[in-house]
Amino acid sequence: MTPRGPEEPIENRYRANPFIWVIPLILSGIGILMITSTTSPNSFVLTGTPFQTGLRQLRWLVIAMCGMFFVYSVPVRIWKRFSAPLLILMWLLSWLPLVPGIGDTVGGASRWIRLPGLGVSLQPGELLALSLALHVAKLLSRDGDRDPLKTFGRILFLVTFASLPLLMQPDLGTTILVFTVVMGMYVERIGWRYPLFAGGFVGGIIFPLLIWLEPYRMRRVFAFLDPWEDPLNRGFQAIQGLIAFANGGAWGAGLGHGFQKLNYLPAAYTDFIFAAIGEELGFVGTACVLALFGFWMLQARATYFRTRDDFKASLTWGISLTILLPLVINVAGVTKMIPLTGMALPFISYGGTSLVTMWARVGLILRLEKDSYLEDEDDDRRIAA
Repeated sequence: MTPRGPEEPIENRYRANPFIWVIPLILSGIGILMITSTTSPNSFVLTGTPFQTGLRQLRWLVIAMCGMFFVYSVPVRIWKRFSAPLLILMWLLSWLPLVPGIGDTVGGASRWIRLPGLGVSLQPGELLALSLALHVAKLLSRDGDRDPLKTFGRILFLVTFASLPLLMQPDLGTTILVFTVVMGMYVERIGWRYPLFAGGFVGGIIFPLLIWLEPYRMRRVFAFLDPWEDPLNRGFQAIQGLIAFANGGAWGAGLGHGFQKLNYLPAAYTDFIFAAIGEELGFVGTACVLALFGFWMLQARATYFRTRDDFKASLTWGISLTILLPLVINVAGVTKMIPLTGMALPFISYGGTSLVTMWARVGLILRLEKDSYLEDEDDDRRIAA
């Protein structure tokens, strides 16, 4: 009989679910291809300015994956312990875009911080949404069952507090996102009762009032209701997005052969990149992209059901929402199901901050999955002993 050697450590036996990071890598690769295509005037250009946009996104992808490994290497208990200071730091950082000389204004919105000497900008609202989900998961796991109403009051105060710099920038899309994510996390942990009333009040009174107070938001609503009333101005982008889908048909015009990128669809590589995918890769391409997101959500769902810790379960759900909701908002806006909000398509749209924070979420999901695996192994050991 062969003598049994020392048992291998649990950490060495753990193997990460590859789909959790492979699927975002595929989506990021699709994004780089489409960014390169939509910034080229005719087809792919391997030298010069057009290809440089794709290269910049590729560099951001390398940075984002390094960020994923860093987040993955930090135990979840550390993120939990420092969730409050992290949220405060991100909240303070979110005010910097409003400071002259520091903030970078694009299209009338001051949502970015210019990083001197690097030639890039940082969007702190993305970091704020992630840190808020982290801290809300901590509050729900600590106090949710003991006093649901008091806990709801606390997280409602937090989301209002966090929304102040976002509304000043202005960034109503991210404000809606953080509110919906926080309410969704409360529903998952405790129930529908209080979020139902809060959602009705905010969705029926507060958000419509915020839209009415800003002329550019009202123009987006009118463009949603009837873009053909002003097809060359406020309805131009919505119409061109629909034309892009129509041009693509079932199989698409071919990668690099879309027409809407020729300044018919402004900045097609950012918020409207899903329409560019529809034109060049067709219905099949857009369906494959949505299927990849759906399959990734199933992997995150498996991690959610595997963990038995309340904090980790709430955090897994919250992180999943911060990926799922931007996807739904972007696709619904581009396909004219809701008014446009300027929400980036996760992993695909051009933008360094969005890509880095999305991959940070992947790192957290991988860490949560590993911790759940270690919990199962520890339980099996105790039972065997």
